Amino acid sequence: MEAELTALAASGATTLVGLMVSESWERTKGALGRFFGRRAAGEDAEEELQASSAELGSAQAAGDVSTQANLQARWQQRLEEIFREDPGAAQELAGLLSELAPDASHTFVSLVSGGVNYGPAFQGSHIHGGITFNIQPAPSGPGPHALPDQVPVTMVPFSNRTAELAVLDQTLGTQGGGLGPVRVGILDGLPGVGKTTMAWRWAERARSRFPDGQLYVDFAALRTQSAPQAGAGADVSEALAMCLRSLPGSDSIPSSLAERTNLFRSRSAGLRILLVLDDVNQPAHVRALIPKGPGSAVLVTGRGRLGELALDGARLISVKPLDAHGGLALLKDRCGQEAVTAEPQAAQRLVELCGGLPVALQVVAARLITDTSLSMTELAAELGDEAGRLAGMALDGEESSVSAVLGPSYRLLPASAARLYRLLGWLPVGVFDAGVAAVAADLDTPRAKRLLGVLTKASLVEVWGDGRYRMHDLVRLHARERAVDEEQESEQEALIGRVGTHYLALTAFADRALRQERLRIADLSAVLRDADDPFSAPGGPPPLEWLDTERGAVLAVLRMAARHGLHTLVWQLAEAFTVLFLHRRYLGTWKESLELGAEAAAASADTAAEARLRSLLSRPLLDLGENDRAATELDQAVVLAEASGHLVLRASVQEFLGRYRDLFEPSRAVEAYQRSLELNERAGEARGAAIAAFFLGCAQDAQGDHTQALATLRRALQDLESREEPDRRMAARVRAAIGVARDHLGQSEEAIGDLREAARALREVGATHYEAQALVQLADIAQRTAGREDLVRECLTRAVEIYEAAGSRTAERLRQRLDGLGR
Repeated sequence: MEAELTALAASGATTLVGLMVSESWERTKGALGRFFGRRAAGEDAEEELQASSAELGSAQAAGDVSTQANLQARWQQRLEEIFREDPGAAQELAGLLSELAPDASHTFVSLVSGGVNYGPAFQGSHIHGGITFNIQPAPSGPGPHALPDQVPVTMVPFSNRTAELAVLDQTLGTQGGGLGPVRVGILDGLPGVGKTTMAWRWAERARSRFPDGQLYVDFAALRTQSAPQAGAGADVSEALAMCLRSLPGSDSIPSSLAERTNLFRSRSAGLRILLVLDDVNQPAHVRALIPKGPGSAVLVTGRGRLGELALDGARLISVKPLDAHGGLALLKDRCGQEAVTAEPQAAQRLVELCGGLPVALQVVAARLITDTSLSMTELAAELGDEAGRLAGMALDGEESSVSAVLGPSYRLLPASAARLYRLLGWLPVGVFDAGVAAVAADLDTPRAKRLLGVLTKASLVEVWGDGRYRMHDLVRLHARERAVDEEQESEQEALIGRVGTHYLALTAFADRALRQERLRIADLSAVLRDADDPFSAPGGPPPLEWLDTERGAVLAVLRMAARHGLHTLVWQLAEAFTVLFLHRRYLGTWKESLELGAEAAAASADTAAEARLRSLLSRPLLDLGENDRAATELDQAVVLAEASGHLVLRASVQEFLGRYRDLFEPSRAVEAYQRSLELNERAGEARGAAIAAFFLGCAQDAQGDHTQALATLRRALQDLESREEPDRRMAARVRAAIGVARDHLGQSEEAIGDLREAARALREVGATHYEAQALVQLADIAQRTAGREDLVRECLTRAVEIYEAAGSRTAERLRQRLDGLGR
């Protein structure tokens, strides 16, 4: 059968490519050359294999994942042809490989010999696929759990695909009302063939089969948000976090991929859900996201070859281009029955010219609808006369283009809409709102909305939801090409400046909404003076949620502005953007944004800005374990801050230095915190002084100076609680530290009271991580005090709940401690 043949070829190609860069290659290439040579028409097979080995080695050294994937795809296609023509070839190749390279060929040999388990093996599968995972801690959103219903709805009539939908019903639907195993279906086909729309349509039809809801992950959007060093594929860690936030019981999200994967399996075990994974390009994307609840299903749309998932029990469903009947039905849906009936031969010709690809047919229909003077016969003649059009509409694997169709549609646009289209091609992101479009084209927002409506009707832009718009990647490429050809050379940099300033203003407003009183080097008064603050308006967006949603766009703007040398814009935006990461630690994005900002500040010769950004950069570097580099950044920041003469900045840098020394030079941490406190006091910075005093008190306590630590911490608490804008979270942390210091001084009862109050306050402000720390400290003291077993049990039980929700291993240690009480 075709599916089995494809699976054999995929496994064989994987084995072959692996051998090409292994120590076994020299002893296997001769025999493999003879195997392929007997099936080649006069070609030197061994020479071809050696050339592929050299190409693969160069691609791996350069980190060129695309070339590696294309090479493997070529050999898979060769093996498919061989296995199809010679049914005994697979057995011959398996025997050859099992003799020459038994370890490397185990999977392929087992598949050929029938030793493969085709059952649902996903739950224990190893996650692999050449992806560098970017682990980014992400807390869950507030509020009560709502049934997830995330799969977008189809906005246009859905034509044909009856057979494919029936296969999906059979593959993913439950039989006879029973639950059954978790099932996985993969929609496979050319880009633009309609896989995503089909997945959305089937999800609508199957809503009643999944009573616990439907989850949706768009990997194309995640790839846009990921830092370049995240490697091939999207951020699977963030995909898991998104799903966990949508499931009941996930109050906190763990930081590691393994813990997130395990927590997702646990949270989904009692649920029957549908998970739609859109635009997947690596098998590992799927393996990490298989739910555990009986009767659940995963529907995947993918680019690239995901055939190896068939070895795990997935069903590959091939989505072919529409046949003549299906293509005509689509034209009838869009243009009307009468139009197709009036010009049947021209309609058939259009379907042929579009190769049956829905994405091309949609654009053809849009031209006919928006230009009532254009007939199908005229359009078919136009497309047929241009040799490049067939190549443009004939999508080939990963390389696809409909520019041949987009060109005429673009030429039909009014001049103002065509200009907006071109400028949108220069946006660094594909999803945007009308405000961003207006800024890009230097228009007012109502005008931009009207022009976006023109582009939407022409199928060049689609309405995405939440008042936003989306430009397909290929359409955006075409728009960018037109901009390069038709716009002045200086316009792109001007556009990036306008869009960057737009995001700078919004990010700065969000920063100030989250905490008004914070050290900021950038003077943005001129930028913010005439701008509207959406976060202060009634019903405005929550600032933290806006920053989280737009973090991919902000990072993309930072990258592009840096490439165009807009140094001041880059460092100012990076400084304002960092407020997001003080609440949600997306470490990779935080690190990259601060690196861009620090480099831009250095290029601007702004000493204070560079000192600020390098000191901030030490935070994600420490969290990522890049300790030596964190020390280097701090050393530079200290020198730069001293040169700047900025007292508050110097105090802040000393505080960051103290936090580094807490970990690696504890005997010198007190010195840094004392310096920070002194500088804050000289600058009249009361809150900064209070925070410096908190860290100083903790460092004094750690060094054994408990009496002085208690005095320092009491002062910090008083200063934080007496402020006009009390900092309840920091005050509660200080109170917990006071409790620990009192315990060290033998004041156990007072310590218990302080820690109880601190834990209560931390719970009220949602700081569960610090609440758990305070509870464990309280349990430690109570356990040393007679008659406090109930308090110990109460504290540890709550701490276990917090750590279990976060997927932390600390939960198991504390549970063992709980079980041992009373023995």
